Amino acid sequence: MDVMMNEILKMKEEEEKKTNVVLIVCTILVAAVAIAAIIYGLYCYFTPDYLDDFDDDYEDEFDDDFDDDFFENEDE
Repeated sequence: MDVMMNEILKMKEEEEKKTNVVLIVCTILVAAVAIAAIIYGLYCYFTPDYLDDFDDDYEDEFDDDFDDDFFENEDE
């Protein structure tokens, strides 16, 4: 009876070790993904968007010239 109990305890210990290894690997992966997401978010937040500056400065100039020429040609 003691032999069977020892075998059962050994099997449980092996299962616990396997579970612990899987748990540790999953924890490391989740931590790496979380750190990567934080770094990407900070990069996007602090990187200036030069395209918005270009659109704001010259948007009215280009649109007005095009619209005026287009509508003047329709009337003629």
